[in-house]
Amino acid sequence: MSQYLLDILPLAARGYCCSQILGLLALAAQERENPGLIRALGGLCHGMGQCGGTCGVLTGGACVLSLYLGKGADDETASDKADLAVAEYYEWFGERTAQYGGTACAEILGECPDGKPDMSRCAELLSDAWGRILSILTGLGVDPSEAAGE
Repeated sequence: MSQYLLDILPLAARGYCCSQILGLLALAAQERENPGLIRALGGLCHGMGQCGGTCGVLTGGACVLSLYLGKGADDETASDKADLAVAEYYEWFGERTAQYGGTACAEILGECPDGKPDMSRCAELLSDAWGRILSILTGLGVDPSEAAGE
């Protein structure tokens, strides 16, 4: 079992959805907490509450990349690589989930889970996604342990 899975499974057991788990992993890497961000990422859970919508691993991953690369205050400027990073992640995710027929929760899972990720399928996808996010960030010279704007 990968270290990523060892970090992911307890979060899922505590009731966090996929998008929130990716946010929690990023904040843990930065040794920070931000309950407001995690609550906001909850809006992406289960295909934005519909199960038929875009998977929270995709949308949450895009948010996590923007956490590191995006503009967060008037005196900040987004990285010129922010859009490229999200596009790379989006392309990777489409390839990774092609076997399921698409990027919607309903396509990936085949049915809507009851209020939490289906770890029989989501755990491996989350683990792969977190690894890809870290790879994209480090490839851009971004240290995942450092928060943007600090």
